[in-house]
Amino acid sequence: MCGIVGCILKNDDDVAPILFDCISKLEYRGYDSIGLATFSGNKLHIKKDKGKIKEVDDKLNLRDMPGNMGIAHVRWATHGNPSKLNSHPHVDEENTVAVVHNGIIENDVEIKEKLMAEGHKFKSETDTEVIPHMIRKFMDEGFDLEHAVRKTIDELDGSYAIAAISTKEPDKIVATRKDSPLIVGIGKEGYYLASDSPAILKYARDIIYPEKGEIVILDKNGVVVHDEFDNPVNKEIDTINWTPEMAEKEGYDHFMIKEINEQAAAVRNTLTQKDNIQEIIDDIGDIQRICFVACGTSYHASLTGKYLIESLAGVPTDVILASEFKYSANTLNDKTLAIFISQSGETADSLKALDVANKTSKTLGIVNVAGSSITRRAKYVIQTQAGPEIGVAATKTYVAQLSAIYLFAALLAEDTQLLEELDKVPGFIDEALENIDFIKEISKRYNYARDFFYLGRGYSYPTALEGALKLKEITYIHGEGYAAGELKHGPLALIDEGIPVVVIIPPGDSYKKTKSNLAEVKSRKANVLAIGACDDETIMDKADDFIAINSEVSEIIAPLVYIVPLQLIAYYITLEKGHNPDQPKNLAKCVTVE
Repeated sequence: MCGIVGCILKNDDDVAPILFDCISKLEYRGYDSIGLATFSGNKLHIKKDKGKIKEVDDKLNLRDMPGNMGIAHVRWATHGNPSKLNSHPHVDEENTVAVVHNGIIENDVEIKEKLMAEGHKFKSETDTEVIPHMIRKFMDEGFDLEHAVRKTIDELDGSYAIAAISTKEPDKIVATRKDSPLIVGIGKEGYYLASDSPAILKYARDIIYPEKGEIVILDKNGVVVHDEFDNPVNKEIDTINWTPEMAEKEGYDHFMIKEINEQAAAVRNTLTQKDNIQEIIDDIGDIQRICFVACGTSYHASLTGKYLIESLAGVPTDVILASEFKYSANTLNDKTLAIFISQSGETADSLKALDVANKTSKTLGIVNVAGSSITRRAKYVIQTQAGPEIGVAATKTYVAQLSAIYLFAALLAEDTQLLEELDKVPGFIDEALENIDFIKEISKRYNYARDFFYLGRGYSYPTALEGALKLKEITYIHGEGYAAGELKHGPLALIDEGIPVVVIIPPGDSYKKTKSNLAEVKSRKANVLAIGACDDETIMDKADDFIAINSEVSEIIAPLVYIVPLQLIAYYITLEKGHNPDQPKNLAKCVTVE
């Protein structure tokens, strides 16, 4: 998974500084290499190399390239190691066509063998390099750039968002997509392409969303979109209500800590969707089963949704990993509501599952990015209001997803008491953030650990899973979340002296049993870090470390609040280890490959 950008300016200014600025905003999508291609003086100018954006820019001065049009790319390697040769943009052997690509070409080996038999020579290990060679082949046969791109994608299996430029048609950028995100921006100074809106917020907030198989042509005069039959398409223009400042650190050291601090606002803003959610529930009608489909952090939010909906509304609810959905697809019917949760709205596994679910069931998407593929494919949509999330490890989008799920469950069950409790959550989150200095200090004591265990019961079990995931993602410490009652069924054998065990223990029905589980691990000399109510002196005495949460936070809303210290623990341990929490190894945001 990678990030791509394209821009053509209306004037003759150099585009490289803008390309560099835009692609830098997509570093969360890939950071093992970067490259730019521009056109000027009848030739392509290309600078690229492996490394973080700043490292490569310091070496190559990426902002110093001639030409008023170009394309750019940040890479998260899928085919071939990070290297200069494997970096994008890729070109044909005569440097007449340059291409950037996000996605995976599944039949690249077959295409490459065919092209090599025709005399084409390749330099990289990537699947992408076949694309500029194919485009050049078709242009040599007399096709213009647009139709050469069309002919090329007819040969490709897999997923892609592609932007191409050519010395033979130096006044345009041609782009297309299939199962990978691509947006088109219309600005005062030029026209833009990008994998995600934060890249171009500074320059364009009027957005077009190309559909699968459509061809987009950018030139100095505007944007033209053609469907697969070459017919012009009049695309609706949406305006993004995010501001450029939302995609900046604004004085914070990292996006992750900024976004942790924005969680109260994310909840508060998402709770404004109450009327929209009520309308959806009224329209859905008779539903006998609910099925959540999600990946990663969104999967944990969905598990919380299962507990809520089954306990409050009594509707049988399942949670299925999107990557495993096909094994359960035959159980869906017209009385099933399939709820797809995705921060980006572009998760490849979720999109494939959504297309299947649409054939039999009513579908609802809960997403954070307006205009994303899930919003255009699901019958119903709940838009979370977290604003752009740049950090790879999800934080504020998680609590925004939870907020939407809580509203849905409360309205479905007509639970007015829960609705009233939800209004207090932003204040509780702000109070939880007051523990930052304490958490920063105790994180130094847990930097030694090679393993962590997280325990929770009921509503707190998915919170334990999410806390462990945050730890794994950015500290590279092995962390496992368990339902506390499962300790005796195996995990207890792993508890030794000094092993950190995080116990999530809010007041409520599960409290007594969770307290017993805490005693079990403590008796085996585990180092217990408990998170509980601020007036819980019993747990304070039993735990080695204790993080206090407002005692008014009930068990049912605890997942929205108790996750905050878990995020902070992961963040500060990461800093102690000297890692960058915004750029964890081997991971990137918005995974659009399977």
